Parts: sequence; C-alpha cells; structure tokens
Amino acid sequence: MKTPFRTCLLIDDSHLDNLINSEIIKMDNFAIEVVITEAPEKALLLLSSGKIKPDIIFLDIRMPEMSGFEFLAEYDQLDIDKAHTKIFMLSSSLDPRDVRKAIENKYVSGFLTKCLTRDVLMKIAS
Repeated sequence: MKTPFRTCLLIDDSHLDNLINSEIIKMDNFAIEVVITEAPEKALLLLSSGKIKPDIIFLDIRMPEMSGFEFLAEYDQLDIDKAHTKIFMLSSSLDPRDVRKAIENKYVSGFLTKCLTRDVLMKIAS
C-alpha cells in the first residue's frame, strides 16, 4: 500500500489496542508517523499547541476521563485547521446509539469496530 497519510493519531485508553493498531498501521505503510495517546486531554493539548497536525485520527468512544464524544465537543472548540483531518471512531461498542451519534457528528468520517485490519485501512485509503 502506498502511504496515504503523513500523521495518524490514535486516541485510546487501551495500551494493547494502541499497540495492535499502531503495528497494523506501520506494517501496511498507512501513515508515515503514528502518534499514540491514552488520554484524550493530552491529544487536545497536542492539537491545540500545533505539535501535531494529523491527517487521520482513530478515536475510541469509551474512555475513563473523557469519552470520545466529549473529545469531539472539545475538538470543535479548538482554533485549528480541521479541514484536512479525518476522524474515525474506533470502538468495541455495538450500541446503535453510539454508532448513530458518531455518524451524525460533523467531524466523524466513519464508525469502525476494533481492531483495525488491513482491509479497513485499504478502504479508508482508497
């Protein structure tokens, strides 16, 4: 796969999920750089400071301190260029309300079930 994205940001409180997803991203040359954070608050700081400008974000929904939906509300308030960033909710939740809420959010490009796969990455890249 040709590398479609420069920077990918993984936001998930699960260390294991982050490890698996980052390895899949790296093996498939999906992104040049993979930035991982287990805390959405830290991701917001990185984004607002301009330290990272991800092309794609994979965001978990259920996290202890701040949910993925709370992250999106805070993300909406950031004074940064959001036009070039795709956000995918990456969750183990099969709750139809979560899926609907994710899909209805103006920043969310899609809802994906954990963990990432090569096929999923190829569909996103195409």
